[in-house]
Amino acid sequence: MIKTLSFLTLFIITLIGCNSKNKESIKDTQKATSQNALSAVIDSIHSDINNGYYGLIDRFMVIKNDELLADFKYGQDYESIFKKYDTTNHQYNFNSTDWHPYYKETELHTLQSVTKSITSILVGIALVLNKDYNVSNKAMPLLNDTHITPKDKRKQNISIEDLLTMRSGLQWNEETDHNDTTNDCYRLESSDNWIDYVLSKPMDTIPGTTFVYNGGGTVLLGKIIRTITNKRIDHWAEEKLFEPLGITDYYWKETPDGEIDTEGGLYLKAEDLAKIGSLLLNKGKWNGKQIVSESWVTTSTSPLLKNVKPQWRNVTGYGYQWWIPKYTDNGKTNIYSANGYGGQYLMMAPEDNLIIIFNGWNINDEPQKSTYSVLQDRIIPTLKKK
Repeated sequence: MIKTLSFLTLFIITLIGCNSKNKESIKDTQKATSQNALSAVIDSIHSDINNGYYGLIDRFMVIKNDELLADFKYGQDYESIFKKYDTTNHQYNFNSTDWHPYYKETELHTLQSVTKSITSILVGIALVLNKDYNVSNKAMPLLNDTHITPKDKRKQNISIEDLLTMRSGLQWNEETDHNDTTNDCYRLESSDNWIDYVLSKPMDTIPGTTFVYNGGGTVLLGKIIRTITNKRIDHWAEEKLFEPLGITDYYWKETPDGEIDTEGGLYLKAEDLAKIGSLLLNKGKWNGKQIVSESWVTTSTSPLLKNVKPQWRNVTGYGYQWWIPKYTDNGKTNIYSANGYGGQYLMMAPEDNLIIIFNGWNINDEPQKSTYSVLQDRIIPTLKKK
């Protein structure tokens, strides 16, 4: 189990040759060969990052079998890079260096929509500890202090699970540029009351039928956690997730109406994000204690929805706020991932007990290569070679 992760700038674990007095076994030879191949591909990725092929990368980590294999930090001069853009200092200006990519010159890195996946974990903990609720519960009764009175009966039928799987049926446009003033995420973040903004949207499909990427639904999940637990999600997270994992340094944006930005407002150190990954790979356990139920981990990281993004290269599935970029025909998850704007990735390959983390801030220019494909296209094939 990862207890504390190193802050070393360059750290790659390599195997040392076996004792010459003992003949190396075939198994040890294969392990050494595999390890050497993995080290080589990690070095190659690191070289490509330094050469700019992946754009603006701040951190790259590889963890296998709970061992830190690589940890690279990259220094970027964001003050100079952002000079040609509007750098007005407010938290929703992505070119404001007080807020992005690091929070006010600390090690805390914006996670953007990786926040959604962590919100899902907190929903799972809340439902397990409060047996009167489950994913089938309707959302509207749990949003009881909203100023919106739904006239469309379909809105009354939105369940917690519909929000988790982004099938609320609410009309929502989040597929355009974040600076597009018609983008619902832009409008949400510009509003004074986020809950009311989401619930004011009209319905365009029956809940539970159609996947539409919708950060507003995750905002509702944060409010639902508060209703179920009587605690705002940041306090719930500190008590039930962060404190047990030894995460003491974090920041979470507060919305104008006194709620917490559960769709993109969490900042963590990469070392602490790795703890989240390790928790899930260990089926919800940390130091022998069950933090989130194994069944929740399994369900939320399974491709409950198939091929939700047919325009993407990968046949991508979706679980409870987790992307499933690779899965088998019978629904077995090969890779699952928390993805965030600008290049935030927490990617896990359960079969290989592998975690990959990227922090970056590619928001103004598209790089030649995407870090999202590193695990599937470069690292996994190396591990599968005989």
